[in-house]
Amino acid sequence: MTARFPWRRSCAMLVLAGLNACAPPAPTRPEPVAVVTPSRDLIAEVRAAGSDAIDGIDIQVLQDPIISDLRDTALKQEREHRYPAADDTVQHALRLAPDDPELLQWRAELALAMGHLDEAVRLANASWERGPRLGSLCRRNWAAIRLARELNALPDAAAVAAEQGERCTVAPPIRM
Repeated sequence: MTARFPWRRSCAMLVLAGLNACAPPAPTRPEPVAVVTPSRDLIAEVRAAGSDAIDGIDIQVLQDPIISDLRDTALKQEREHRYPAADDTVQHALRLAPDDPELLQWRAELALAMGHLDEAVRLANASWERGPRLGSLCRRNWAAIRLARELNALPDAAAVAAEQGERCTVAPPIRM
C-alpha cells in the first residue's frame, strides 16, 4: 500500500514539520543573575562608624510590628545586594513612619551603596535633623556624609563631616 500512495507519507511529514514551526519555542531557563559585590562595602563602613565607640546613652525606640516586618524584608534584600528593592521596602516603611530617623539613615546608606551620593547626603542630613544628634545614629549620619563627600572628591568637606561625627560620642558618666 505504501507504494500505491507515496505522497501520503510525504504530506504527513510536511504537516508535522509545519506544526513544529508554528509551535512556541520550548521554554528556556533564565540565566542566573550574577550578584555584583562592590569592591568597597560602604554600608558596612557607615555602620562600623556607628558602633566603634561606647556611649553613655543608648536610645531604643518601640517598633511598630508592621515596620518591623518591613525592616526584616529590607534587611534580607540588602544582604542579597538587592539595594533598589531594599530601598523600595524602606520607603514603604517611611510612608508609615515618615519622621523615623533610623529609616531615613538606612535609606541614606542604601543610596550611598547605589552611588546616589547627593541623595545619601540629603537623607543623612534629614536623619540627623530628626534624630538624637548623639550616639551611634549620629555617627552613622556623619559617616555617610563623609563617605559621600570623599567619593565626590571633596576632601575638605569630608574632613568637616569626620569632625562632626567625632562630636557625636558621649562619654559615659563616671560612677564611683
